[in-house]
Amino acid sequence: MKTIFILEDETGIRDALQLLLSFEDYDVRSFSTVEAFNNRDRSVVPDIFILDVMMPDGSGIDVCNELKSQPETANTPVMIMSAHAKDHEVTSRCNANEFVSKPFDIDAVLLQIENLLIPTSSN
Repeated sequence: MKTIFILEDETGIRDALQLLLSFEDYDVRSFSTVEAFNNRDRSVVPDIFILDVMMPDGSGIDVCNELKSQPETANTPVMIMSAHAKDHEVTSRCNANEFVSKPFDIDAVLLQIENLLIPTSSN
């Protein structure tokens, strides 16, 4: 079973993603603040991170940069979501693998997640 960590402060979006991804047979763990995310069990490295840009106590872009700088998570795909930031703004500030604009189509997001989880020949 693939594991997904979600950092999202909006309860409705976080709960919907968690429920829908659980139905797709993913082990989903969600966090509503950067602080809670930073206090996670770091012995568990998920197969993908989904991060909201604007958090009440920080930025998903900063979290993305931190994840990409750590050897244990540097190669883990990161999907960034935002209702305000634009694709080029986010990708120029962090090395996210995918960008999703809110509101989003859940089927499209599921497809993007599946594509990020396909092993590449370099792995």
